[in-house]
Amino acid sequence: MANGNTSPSRVGQINSANDVDALFLKVFSGEILTTFEEANVMKELHTVRTISNGKTAQFPATGIATAKYHTAGENIADSGNSYLSDIKKNEITISIDDVLLSSTFLANIDELKTHYDVRSIYAAELGKALAKRFDIAVLKTLIAGARQDSTITGGVGGTQITGATLTTGTGLLQAIYDVAQKLDEKDVPEDDRYAILTPTQYYKLITDASSNNALNRDFGGVGSIATGSIPQIAGISLYKSNHLQDIITLGAEANQDQDDDNANNDVFDVNHAGSGNGTGYNGNLASTGFVAGHKAGVGTVKLLDLATESEYQMERQGTLFVAKYAMGHGVIRPECCVEVQ
Repeated sequence: MANGNTSPSRVGQINSANDVDALFLKVFSGEILTTFEEANVMKELHTVRTISNGKTAQFPATGIATAKYHTAGENIADSGNSYLSDIKKNEITISIDDVLLSSTFLANIDELKTHYDVRSIYAAELGKALAKRFDIAVLKTLIAGARQDSTITGGVGGTQITGATLTTGTGLLQAIYDVAQKLDEKDVPEDDRYAILTPTQYYKLITDASSNNALNRDFGGVGSIATGSIPQIAGISLYKSNHLQDIITLGAEANQDQDDDNANNDVFDVNHAGSGNGTGYNGNLASTGFVAGHKAGVGTVKLLDLATESEYQMERQGTLFVAKYAMGHGVIRPECCVEVQ
């Protein structure tokens, strides 16, 4: 006589074998990765270098050569004749910060009771948390670069544009043109230039009648009212980020995320001498309006890319989910960093 048991089709198994949660975990992981990519603005706007081991990475920085008219008969190789260029060199070191992680615990009974897919919601939130910390750290590093002197003797440092009017479309347009001018004056390549605005500033450019020439195709504009986008002004690609608004709103260093004090990279203290200008990725950002720069301005060293782990804990009757990465950020070329105040 049959014992009444049955063999359920476990939807989480791969080919009806082994771990009954295998497919669920892959879905969770995939959603975290997708959210990280979608919520991150700065990832493609700076230099990222991946290392397989170690705790730091070095970025070479070089100065410029000189030129001089040659006098017939003089030896070019004789240093006394001043024909040889002494090209200054330096090395920028960026450290790996400790592992940054976002985690949550899902009780088995709660998951059973919910009538919606709670894992996808949790996955999205973990990804957003990491993306926000990444973006904010890189934005702060860009601001630190704008406040630094050159890393090369005789070179040029970052740019701070003060007194800008950022509450009108005309003022914002002028500030963006000022950014382009400063980058031109410092011989920063025209390709890969960008500016990050707050959402308020970005849409002011679209809605303010004084700046509608940015969208006017008859005058060369390429923006679109239909899509609410302004791809470029003065050759500078424009992006909006609420993460920038977050750090501007916080303002003073004491109001910033204090966990950023624990970073191994002290981006606002360029001489690592305890200048008091900041700690870790925290600095006084009360005067920041928006930021701009070139892809070569700041860099990220990546030891561990975004990774996810999950484990069902029988003794706790639930699943622990962890999303994490190990990276570090630093200034490479200050002349490629701009802060508009």
